[in-house]
Amino acid sequence: MAATLFSSQVTLAQEAAIYSGADRIHPVWARQAMVSVQEQVAARIGLDILAEGGNAVDASVAVAFALAVTLPRAGNLGGGGFMMVHDAETGETKAIDYREMAPSSATRDMYLDENGDAVSNLSRFHGLAVGVPGTVAGMQAALDAYGSMSLAEVIQPAIRLAEEGIKVTADLADSLKGLEKRLKSWDSSAAIFYKEDGSFYEPGETLKQPDLAATLKRIAESGPDGFYKGDTAEKIASAVQKAGGGMTVEDLANYRVEIREPVTGDYRGYEIVSMPPPSSGGTHIIQILNTLEGYPLGYLGHNSAETIHLMAEAMKRAYADRSEYLGDPAFVDVPVAELTSKDYAAETRKDISLNVATPSASIAPADLTPYESNETTHFSIVDKDGNAVSNTYTINFSYGSGMVANGTGVLMNNEMDDFSAKPGVPNGYGLIGGDANAVEAGKRPLSSMSPTIVLKDGNVYLVTGSPGGARIITTTLQLISNMIDHGMNIAEATVAPRIHHQWLPEELRVEEGISRDTISLLEARGHHVVEKDVMGSTQSIQVDAENGLLFGYSDTRRAGAATLGY
Repeated sequence: MAATLFSSQVTLAQEAAIYSGADRIHPVWARQAMVSVQEQVAARIGLDILAEGGNAVDASVAVAFALAVTLPRAGNLGGGGFMMVHDAETGETKAIDYREMAPSSATRDMYLDENGDAVSNLSRFHGLAVGVPGTVAGMQAALDAYGSMSLAEVIQPAIRLAEEGIKVTADLADSLKGLEKRLKSWDSSAAIFYKEDGSFYEPGETLKQPDLAATLKRIAESGPDGFYKGDTAEKIASAVQKAGGGMTVEDLANYRVEIREPVTGDYRGYEIVSMPPPSSGGTHIIQILNTLEGYPLGYLGHNSAETIHLMAEAMKRAYADRSEYLGDPAFVDVPVAELTSKDYAAETRKDISLNVATPSASIAPADLTPYESNETTHFSIVDKDGNAVSNTYTINFSYGSGMVANGTGVLMNNEMDDFSAKPGVPNGYGLIGGDANAVEAGKRPLSSMSPTIVLKDGNVYLVTGSPGGARIITTTLQLISNMIDHGMNIAEATVAPRIHHQWLPEELRVEEGISRDTISLLEARGHHVVEKDVMGSTQSIQVDAENGLLFGYSDTRRAGAATLGY
């Protein structure tokens, strides 16, 4: 029988207390295969695919399409993302880039007014906000390269869910109530997510999405051409243009997926394998870990003032570099090798005081040569043969732009906000960008999504990732450090309180659970400490190759997730 765990209703503070006490938090375990997904129905679909003989990629594609139905605020057909795939037979890991692309009509100054000031609504809640979606093409590319089942087979559960309807969960009901203004500003969206009289769907009621079912059927019958060409493409282009954007059917037909070499690094004998540009995630996770490797974090203690100080200082410097150097490698030379080198980390450590916080204003990007949203979602899958998938995808803000392309059931992204509308001006997540991430036709916007696989002696040790916008990088980083530096199991590493510093604004963000004494010590060092909402929602699997066991855990920071195995 499957060993299963649905996310409990235990609060983060309660779990942090359990972690710090004598009792340990225990992860889910299984012997053959495991899925860890933000939404329970999609998790069960993934596990069923594995039990029927499908591999990790087959299950991942089935989960991705199912989430478009069951988790509409982040699961999607109208967005894009990144997938890391580890092939156990060859030992190779590849990065599948299905990030959105700027339409051919995009220009550098398209979000500036007559005074040259950035107009945020144009890049967030307007037709100009929509990038050319990559999810459908990305899923087909993954199947073509690594799958054992057809797209028509793995998409069937999603079709059924859209056609027959899903039971509205409390989480979905709450999110639709909270985003009422955004969604009801588009008649096409209001007609799907609210009742005819405008009232809300309540928990336990059935939500059907017939237009989305029809779109999924066209994809099942014709593959990506059922989305990027013909009726669906025409409806998407028409909807975007009606909303003021310039996307065309030619833009959709010309979308392409890139299969890339991952960015890799070594941390205390573990190999970190993560997403390369146009993600900044992998580069900066490795950059920060390289810096931290010079300090005895295990001795200094988990979330001690000393450890948090060093992590914050390393984070600040990485995010400063992000603002200057990271972008789409097809358009700019990204100095990944320099940023991830041990020599660069050693130079970085020379500038870090052990006792005093460096003001962000005095930190500049290094002299090198050549808002992801909280509502992104991540899932991790390991199959019986040891193949592994780490996938993060998004439509950016919760429910993206809020606009459903009329007649398709497809929520459209607002990923164009991830470009630098104007160098030096923060995006929706407070991230500063420069010329490397300026808007250009056909370019992919910079991302913080960080699907990551950690290897030990050539075998998969950890599969993880998270939503969280700017905080994805630091969330993923801390889960890795918690396990490697502090000896935590996957459950303990997940629930431990998190911290975040992104250079600008000048604040060290902490979750509830960091002690008042520790905060006082950090403030005495010069940190501006601010306690804010929880960060991220990791879905992770740990592989114990020696004993032939899988351990997984779904973050309890968000409701509705599930880690399942057999």
